[in-house]
Amino acid sequence: MPADENQAAKETVRSLWQALLQEGEVAAALDSYAAPDLRLQAFHPVNEVQGADALARDFVAPLRQAFPDLQRRPYISIAGRHRGSTWVATTGDFIGSFVKGWLGIPACGHSVHMRFGEFCRVAKGRVCEIMLLLDLVSLLRQCGRQALPPESGDTRWIPGPRAGDGLRQSSSDPADSARSLELVLAMIDALNDYDGNNLVSMGMTRFWAEDMRWYGPAGIGSTVALAGFEEHHQVPFLRAFPDRVGGTEDTVWIAEGPYVACAGFPVLHMRHLGPYLGHPATCRPVTMRGIDWWRRDGDRLAENWVFVDLPHFFDQLDVDLRQRQ
Repeated sequence: MPADENQAAKETVRSLWQALLQEGEVAAALDSYAAPDLRLQAFHPVNEVQGADALARDFVAPLRQAFPDLQRRPYISIAGRHRGSTWVATTGDFIGSFVKGWLGIPACGHSVHMRFGEFCRVAKGRVCEIMLLLDLVSLLRQCGRQALPPESGDTRWIPGPRAGDGLRQSSSDPADSARSLELVLAMIDALNDYDGNNLVSMGMTRFWAEDMRWYGPAGIGSTVALAGFEEHHQVPFLRAFPDRVGGTEDTVWIAEGPYVACAGFPVLHMRHLGPYLGHPATCRPVTMRGIDWWRRDGDRLAENWVFVDLPHFFDQLDVDLRQRQ
């Protein structure tokens, strides 16, 4: 995809959100930057909204009422082509004062931040489709609600890329982008080599930098170095979902320079065969919605930003995280 088309698609997404969050600008934003049949696939309990008018009425209006001074602060934005369509993948934070209840969550009355991960499909200068995840577990915790047991990983504010180059504003060598995507796909494929006993069987040291950083959602937490990643995330996850299957047809992959992003609604199918995040095994078939970003440094992966729709996962177990105190 030509660099100017990449930048134009990013500008369309940026302009849409900027206008949506400004008072009195919603109708103009939709007319200028959104397709009339825009489809939103979102985190639970929003789940799906069809049409630009419904987006404004059912998602944007309640969001703005709850957070009237809401700001969108991205730190990664990349664009690329997937199956003939242009996609823009952006992640960062929403920051604002939570002054009115939202999605059944009582307002806390003070400033909060919500990590967001989003994929937007852009065609003819308009956003046609959005896949959006927010870290609602973190929001609940900032409001004094312990929806999940304390994380074993770090729970501090998630940083942007160490390289400081996540907001891609110049052209990238297509070969460099392809190299990044090839590395991530090879790492994902190697996960299938797990023998059920020893994590060494997957050979992850071939793919990850020694001082890698893994930034997970609230409820899981973030980790430093491969050993921490394995201890705090991989081991509990593999034990809970040993028969996981990924790579659904609707999963979207793009790469730009050293960055790769992936989104799937769902991204995994599996059975809940072991305890996970404090919940005992149910043996139920479940799915997971997820969005990821990776940053390559040389021939290794250095950072990974991870979003999982945990409220949706627990809803499949008949658990409403919003009701937990």
